[in-house]
Amino acid sequence: MQCLEVLQKKMSRFYRSLWLFWALRVLLCTLFSATLLALLVTFFIYIMQGLPSLDAKILQALLDVWKFWFAILLNIALLLALFRSVKYLFNHPHAGYMLKLKGCQKEQGGEYIEVVGYGDLVKVWRKWFMLLIWLVGSLMVLALGITYLFTPYESLFSWFNIYVLYFFIFIAGYLSFIFLSNRCKNIRIVKC
Repeated sequence: MQCLEVLQKKMSRFYRSLWLFWALRVLLCTLFSATLLALLVTFFIYIMQGLPSLDAKILQALLDVWKFWFAILLNIALLLALFRSVKYLFNHPHAGYMLKLKGCQKEQGGEYIEVVGYGDLVKVWRKWFMLLIWLVGSLMVLALGITYLFTPYESLFSWFNIYVLYFFIFIAGYLSFIFLSNRCKNIRIVKC
């Protein structure tokens, strides 16, 4: 019984460490990509306007354009960061364990893939992303029920915004790692 408790603590540390690594990577990649893309769009618009001299009004207008495009591109950058982040979950140790991806049974004999590429992740990402969508939806329904029962909000979705959705995505990401090895038969948790 004590051995089972030790194993549960180790696995809890593994999932927590994996999730922190993933969440930080997704957050930083999303912010960096959205900032860079918004700067590129703003600079392109500035060039298309004939490169007017920079004064206070022009700088304020460029800042407003950047803010507008940053908000739009943040959502696109999140999707790209979610796709890219899955690659970095594999073959990196966390708390003495790591996720390993098995190759195709027919082509590679079911051996673990040492260098995981994006082409190896299409099926895994699709299953993980659908799991993430279902978990986010479940969390939203749960939050909606709690909001309806225990808060004085008049409108059911008055609390909901894009930042709450991001919070749900990060919470669902943690839960998805727990279910991932059961949903995808090519993923194994291996002790280092």
